[in-house]
Order: sequence, then C-alpha cells, then structure tokens
Amino acid sequence: MSLHSYDVIIIGGGPGGYVAAIRAAQLGLHTAVVERENLGGICLNWGCIPTKALLRSAEVLRNAKHANDYGLVIQNPGFDLDKVVQRSRKVANQLNNGVKHLLKKNKVTVIEGAAKLAGKGLVAVTKGEAPVGTFGAKHIIIATGARARALPGLEEDGKLVWTYRKAMTPDVTPKSLLVIGSGAIGVEFASFYNELGAKVTVVEVMDRILPVEDEEISAMARKSFEKQGMRIITGGKAGNLRKSADSVTVTVEADGKIEDITVDRIIVAAGISPNTKNLGLEGTKVKLERGHIQTNAMCETDEPGVYAIGDVTGAPWLAHKASHEGVIVAEHIAGKYPHGLNILGIPGCTYSHPQIASVGLTEKKAKEKGYEVKVGRFPFIGNGKAIALGETEGMVKTVFDAKTGELLGAHMIGAEVTELIQGYTVAKTIETTEAELMHTVFPHPTLSEMMHESVLAADNRAIHI
Repeated sequence: MSLHSYDVIIIGGGPGGYVAAIRAAQLGLHTAVVERENLGGICLNWGCIPTKALLRSAEVLRNAKHANDYGLVIQNPGFDLDKVVQRSRKVANQLNNGVKHLLKKNKVTVIEGAAKLAGKGLVAVTKGEAPVGTFGAKHIIIATGARARALPGLEEDGKLVWTYRKAMTPDVTPKSLLVIGSGAIGVEFASFYNELGAKVTVVEVMDRILPVEDEEISAMARKSFEKQGMRIITGGKAGNLRKSADSVTVTVEADGKIEDITVDRIIVAAGISPNTKNLGLEGTKVKLERGHIQTNAMCETDEPGVYAIGDVTGAPWLAHKASHEGVIVAEHIAGKYPHGLNILGIPGCTYSHPQIASVGLTEKKAKEKGYEVKVGRFPFIGNGKAIALGETEGMVKTVFDAKTGELLGAHMIGAEVTELIQGYTVAKTIETTEAELMHTVFPHPTLSEMMHESVLAADNRAIHI
C-alpha cells in the first residue's frame, strides 16, 4: 500500500480533535482525523451532551411535581426510564451525525481505527486485528482524551458497579445508589437519580464536595443536596466491596467511624485517566507527567511535529478547553500566531440542581496568591426574575483585586448559572475591571441582574439588598 500523506493528522475525533480538524481544513491544510469509536468522542456520545439530556428530563419531572406552585394541575407525574434513555441516545446520535457532516463539508478525511505513532511523521492505523494503513503527516495532533479512572476493588462490572456509560443507559432505576466522587460527574448523576426517586448517598474523599469550587459555593450546594434528601459523606474512603445477587455493600470510613452501606447500585466517578497507552510514544521525546502529555502554550510536545490537546494533556478536563486548544494548534501550524490558552479564563459548569458555574480564582486561591481582595455577593432571593421563576435558591459571588479592580474570579450557584457564567468569562478575557462592569447596563427583569448587583456589592453599592 502506498503512503498517503497529509499536512495534519489528528488522532482522536472528540471535541478537541474534530474542531482541530475543521479549523485546519478551513486554513487550507490537507487534514485527516483517525477515530477508533465514535466521532464527537466521550463528550458528545457518552458525556456532556447525553447527560444533559438526562438531566433535562429530570428537570421537567421536577417542574411537573411542583406544578401546583405555579397554579397548574398535573396529576401523578412519573417517568418511563426506557424513553428517558432513548431520548438521551437520540440527542447524542443526532450530534454525532452532525459532526460527520461538518467533517465531510470541510473535506476532512475520516480514517476509522486505532492509531499510533510509527516513526517520524508516520501514523499506523489498525481496525481490530487488521492493519488499515500507514499514513504520513507533517504535523500530528494527539487528541485521545481520557477514560474513567478505576478504583482498586471497585472496578465496574456492568451490573452492580457502574461508571458513566452504564449510568447513562441503565436497565433499571435503582432504589438506592452510592456515588463515589463529588466532582461534576458524580454530582450530576447524584442529582439525576435523586430526582427519579433513588435514595442517594455521595462519598467524597476530600473535606468538601465539589472541591475545585469556591468554599462558599460548595457549602451551599451541600446544604441544597441534603435538603433534597441526599446523604453527603465527606472525608470518606470506600472499600471492601461485597456483592449479592442484586445489591452491593461497601465499607465507608469517615470521621474515625466505620460504616457498612448497602445499596442497589454504585457509580464510581472518581476522576479520569489519560489515554496515552499504545500510542507509540516510546522512542519519542514526548514527556509524560502522571500519565498526561506535557505541552507548551502552543500545544507542542518535545517531539518536533507532534502536538497534544484536551484531556490527554491534563486539567481542566473540559470539552471546551479541548476545542479551544484545537483551534490554537491548527492556527499555530498554519502560521497564524494565536494566543496561548489562559487556564484561568476557562469556565467550569456543573448541571445539577441547583447548577454551579465558575471562572477564575476562588476567594481562597486569590488570597493565597497574595491578592488583597474585594468580594461581592448577591442572593437569588433578591432578584425579581428568580422569584417569578420560583428559583430563589442560589448566589452570585465575585472576587476582585482591591488595588486594580481586576476581576479575579466569579462563582455562582442557582438556576441557569451555567448560561450566565459566560458574561464573566468575556469580562475576564477582555480584562474588564470592576468599574466597567458597574457601568454596564443589564436588562430587567433577568437573572443576569444578579451579576451586576454582585459587582456593586463588592464596593458596598448593591441596590436590591
């Protein structure tokens, strides 16, 4: 077979890989993407998108249960689990087909199979046991993402112990559920199954849930989840798993106490592991740290012509971070001199009930970095739109440099904050100050007014509290 050469080959067709491929093609580069499973990657097929479809079903159910609060009559609202799951998969499939269309539209070659580096400027692709071919490229982008991290003794079995894939396609609604890990993934599944009526317990090894979030936001989230009926155990370690026919028992140690917890199912959501095995990195100059590929601001590895983007390069493990890196690396290859990625400008979102969103430094991290801070807070209960929506639980918090007025961070909990956070993200990107935000006119009545009030509160100028 003759060697087929490209300007760029991307290994992995997830949110980093397919975006890099499209942008490279837009810039006139002859581009191919190698994908071993589904275009769109974990995010589109088994992560971000289908989980939001599940959570939307839970949200509609929750609203139906509270219809009387809005003067509406809906008797005995319930759910059909199979249809909930089918809708989620339909959404994922629609977007998967959309990615295929976009790649075809931009004349990107899609090569099905698993890829590995096979020498300088070479990528070998196999499908199953059969070789597909060896392809040449001036530039190779590794965008292989990550997988759920397995905990020793708590490995997935597809029936009693689940990771995210099984949790998204359950064949039964568990009456009781133990979620190990309280990051965004764990909290979202806890929120979904709690709304379906499961008795949910969350175990977190750190001293608080959502440990990457601002401490005040974490505390408010815990209070809300416990009010909804969840049990939260922090500083807890789970082990000694014992299985029966249709239930599982785990020993949890926390606060010096040991307790056996028996549930129908367990979801393990304890982080991710980068997909760097079997990539042919041996013999290259690519450096790994804790399994993650190390890169510079332009996503270059230490191996000339080899780049890496997305989850395989480390935190934050977010689809939009991968996509932005995909644009950066494509433009860098094309000689467009893009800006490097600013980690502190990447927003994070958790789509539980209530939602959580943030960007930049927490109050604690800002102080640790030596900033003298000014902090503004505004509660949802003080906002007219929130009251009209019946969504009065939540808060907007802003952190500023007291000396310069720089927006250091913003942290939110409550209805639709995952949509609101982008306002602060734009503000950070264009280096807007507190004064400029104060002089910005926000529309009324909207939830966004709380963003303005929080800024004003940092200077003791809030109007509605």
